[in-house]
Amino acid sequence: MKRQQFKRTRISNKVFLKSGLEEVVYNFLNNNKIKFVYEGVKITYSMPEQKKTYTVDFPINKVLIETKGAFNSADRKKHRLIKEQHPELDLRFIFSNSKTKIGKKSLTTYAKWCELFGFKYHCIATTKKPFPNEWLKEIQEKQNG
Repeated sequence: MKRQQFKRTRISNKVFLKSGLEEVVYNFLNNNKIKFVYEGVKITYSMPEQKKTYTVDFPINKVLIETKGAFNSADRKKHRLIKEQHPELDLRFIFSNSKTKIGKKSLTTYAKWCELFGFKYHCIATTKKPFPNEWLKEIQEKQNG
Protein backbone atom coordinates (compact mmCIF):
# COMPACT_ATOMS: atom_id res chain seq x y z
CA MET A 1 0.00 0.00 0.00
CA LYS A 2 1.44 3.36 -1.02
CA ARG A 3 1.76 5.84 1.83
CA GLN A 4 -0.24 9.06 1.47
CA GLN A 5 2.03 12.08 0.93
CA PHE A 6 1.30 15.40 2.63
CA LYS A 7 2.64 18.85 1.84
CA ARG A 8 3.35 22.13 3.64
CA THR A 9 0.46 24.58 3.32
CA ARG A 10 -0.10 28.27 4.01
CA ILE A 11 -3.67 28.89 5.22
CA SER A 12 -3.29 32.63 5.84
CA ASN A 13 -0.57 35.19 6.60
CA LYS A 14 -0.54 33.97 10.22
CA VAL A 15 -1.20 30.24 9.77
CA PHE A 16 1.34 27.98 8.09
CA LEU A 17 0.62 24.27 8.47
CA LYS A 18 3.62 21.96 8.52
CA SER A 19 1.98 19.06 6.71
CA GLY A 20 -0.90 18.08 4.50
CA LEU A 21 -2.17 15.91 7.37
CA GLU A 22 -2.45 19.03 9.52
CA GLU A 23 -4.30 20.69 6.62
CA VAL A 24 -6.81 17.81 6.45
CA VAL A 25 -7.55 18.03 10.20
CA TYR A 26 -7.52 21.87 10.17
CA ASN A 27 -10.11 21.95 7.35
CA PHE A 28 -12.22 19.23 8.99
CA LEU A 29 -12.39 21.13 12.30
CA ASN A 30 -13.22 24.41 10.53
CA ASN A 31 -15.92 22.75 8.40
CA ASN A 32 -17.48 21.34 11.59
CA LYS A 33 -17.34 24.78 13.25
CA ILE A 34 -14.98 23.61 16.01
CA LYS A 35 -13.27 26.52 17.81
CA PHE A 36 -9.49 26.17 18.13
CA VAL A 37 -6.28 28.09 17.57
CA TYR A 38 -3.74 26.17 15.50
CA GLU A 39 -0.66 25.61 17.66
CA GLY A 40 -2.34 27.78 20.30
CA VAL A 41 -0.94 26.01 23.37
CA LYS A 42 2.68 25.66 24.39
CA ILE A 43 3.64 23.14 27.07
CA THR A 44 6.85 23.40 29.04
CA TYR A 45 8.46 20.09 29.93
CA SER A 46 11.88 19.01 31.10
CA MET A 47 14.33 16.69 29.51
CA PRO A 48 17.21 15.67 31.71
CA GLU A 49 19.29 18.82 32.19
CA GLN A 50 17.28 20.99 29.80
CA LYS A 51 13.89 22.66 29.53
CA LYS A 52 12.00 22.31 26.28
CA THR A 53 8.79 23.73 24.87
CA TYR A 54 6.33 21.73 22.82
CA THR A 55 3.62 23.35 20.70
CA VAL A 56 0.42 21.34 20.32
CA ASP A 57 -0.97 21.19 16.74
CA PHE A 58 -4.67 21.49 17.62
CA PRO A 59 -5.56 22.49 21.19
CA ILE A 60 -9.34 22.24 21.51
CA ASN A 61 -10.53 23.13 25.01
CA LYS A 62 -8.72 20.57 27.16
CA VAL A 63 -8.27 18.07 24.32
CA LEU A 64 -4.85 18.39 22.69
CA ILE A 65 -4.58 16.87 19.20
CA GLU A 66 -1.21 16.07 17.64
CA THR A 67 -1.07 14.93 14.01
CA LYS A 68 1.70 12.56 12.98
CA GLY A 69 2.73 11.10 9.68
CA ALA A 70 6.11 9.90 10.94
CA PHE A 71 6.46 9.20 14.67
CA ASN A 72 10.19 8.98 15.35
CA SER A 73 12.01 7.97 18.52
CA ALA A 74 12.60 11.57 19.65
CA ASP A 75 8.86 12.37 19.31
CA ARG A 76 7.90 9.24 21.25
CA LYS A 77 10.35 10.10 24.03
CA LYS A 78 9.11 13.71 24.14
CA HIS A 79 5.46 12.64 24.45
CA ARG A 80 6.23 10.13 27.18
CA LEU A 81 8.05 12.86 29.14
CA ILE A 82 5.14 15.28 28.65
CA LYS A 83 2.60 12.67 29.83
CA GLU A 84 4.78 11.86 32.85
CA GLN A 85 5.26 15.54 33.77
CA HIS A 86 1.70 16.68 32.86
CA PRO A 87 -0.65 13.75 33.63
CA GLU A 88 -3.61 16.16 33.68
CA LEU A 89 -3.33 16.75 29.90
CA ASP A 90 -5.52 14.88 27.43
CA LEU A 91 -3.03 14.51 24.57
CA ARG A 92 -4.30 12.50 21.58
CA PHE A 93 -2.78 11.50 18.25
CA ILE A 94 -4.10 11.42 14.70
CA PHE A 95 -1.87 9.22 12.55
CA SER A 96 -1.95 9.01 8.78
CA ASN A 97 -1.34 5.27 9.39
CA SER A 98 -1.23 3.90 12.95
CA LYS A 99 -0.21 0.45 11.66
CA THR A 100 3.26 1.78 10.77
CA LYS A 101 5.99 0.10 12.81
CA ILE A 102 8.06 2.34 15.09
CA GLY A 103 11.28 0.90 13.64
CA LYS A 104 12.48 -1.45 10.91
CA LYS A 105 13.09 -4.35 13.29
CA SER A 106 10.27 -3.57 15.73
CA LEU A 107 6.94 -5.37 15.88
CA THR A 108 5.44 -2.39 17.73
CA THR A 109 3.17 -0.14 15.67
CA TYR A 110 2.25 3.48 16.39
CA ALA A 111 -1.14 2.20 17.62
CA LYS A 112 0.42 -0.37 19.97
CA TRP A 113 2.80 2.27 21.34
CA CYS A 114 -0.17 4.54 22.14
CA GLU A 115 -1.97 1.68 23.87
CA LEU A 116 1.15 0.79 25.89
CA PHE A 117 1.57 4.35 27.15
CA GLY A 118 -2.09 5.34 27.56
CA PHE A 119 -2.60 7.73 24.65
CA LYS A 120 -5.82 7.92 22.63
CA TYR A 121 -5.25 7.78 18.88
CA HIS A 122 -7.02 7.76 15.54
CA CYS A 123 -5.91 6.25 12.22
CA ILE A 124 -6.87 7.98 8.98
CA ALA A 125 -5.71 5.06 6.77
CA THR A 126 -7.96 2.57 8.56
CA THR A 127 -11.07 4.71 9.03
CA LYS A 128 -10.77 6.93 5.92
CA LYS A 129 -11.81 9.84 8.20
CA PRO A 130 -9.59 12.78 9.17
CA PHE A 131 -11.08 12.94 12.68
CA PRO A 132 -12.93 10.37 14.83
CA ASN A 133 -16.68 10.84 15.25
CA GLU A 134 -16.51 10.16 19.02
CA TRP A 135 -13.95 12.91 19.56
CA LEU A 136 -15.94 15.32 17.39
CA LYS A 137 -19.12 14.62 19.37
CA GLU A 138 -17.27 14.97 22.69
CA ILE A 139 -15.73 18.30 21.64
CA GLN A 140 -18.97 19.66 20.21
CA GLU A 141 -20.84 18.77 23.42
CA LYS A 142 -18.22 20.59 25.52
CA GLN A 143 -18.20 23.65 23.23
CA ASN A 144 -22.00 23.88 22.96
CA GLY A 145 -22.64 23.24 26.65
